[in-house]
Amino acid sequence: MKLHREGYKIVLISTLLLGGILFLISEFGAPQWLTVLVGIPLVILFILIVRFFRNPPRYSDKTENGVVSPCDGKVVVIEEVEETEYFKDKRIQISIFMSPLNVHVNRNPVSGIFSYFKYHPGKYLVAWHPKSSTENERTTSVIKTDAGAEVLFRQIAGAVARRIRWYIKPGDKAAKGEEMGFIKFGSRVDVYVPLGTEIKVALDQKVSAAETLIAVLK
Repeated sequence: MKLHREGYKIVLISTLLLGGILFLISEFGAPQWLTVLVGIPLVILFILIVRFFRNPPRYSDKTENGVVSPCDGKVVVIEEVEETEYFKDKRIQISIFMSPLNVHVNRNPVSGIFSYFKYHPGKYLVAWHPKSSTENERTTSVIKTDAGAEVLFRQIAGAVARRIRWYIKPGDKAAKGEEMGFIKFGSRVDVYVPLGTEIKVALDQKVSAAETLIAVLK
């Protein structure tokens, strides 16, 4: 299993702590029942931490004018909204919630050029809260495709996720399905596409980053 670079330090620290605790228990001659009582939960926690930072290979959907999911998770919102930061007009919002069990690598939904990027400090409301898109810590990225369409997407921190990472800046080239960032410990990503876009997913549908086609631009 390939480990994401965001997890190197945390997994190393977790390994040292787990090894140190188990070593101390052994050195002090603790009874077997205590070793099992302490050791099993620690090993399970360690496995969950390693799984959280997994980075499996992904192969992007190749549909022409297709928009792919920027993350793993479940579709929780599909609605027409007013996008007030960049477009300042109506768009279709598709929101995907990531649980702590999902892969948390974020990927480009389309190919093109990053025409806009901004980081917003903010609150840490639960990720499914309606105001999390506008009040939580978040980033806003816009990719302009070769055909001239623009797709906006937001990395949004939640009540647990308090660290957003991004590896892009305005002017960078974007390849559909390539890694652009990471959100630690559960959160959500919102995608905004033009009105008239053909939506290919449904509410509560589980999606995979890069591989699931969520919309087709007209």
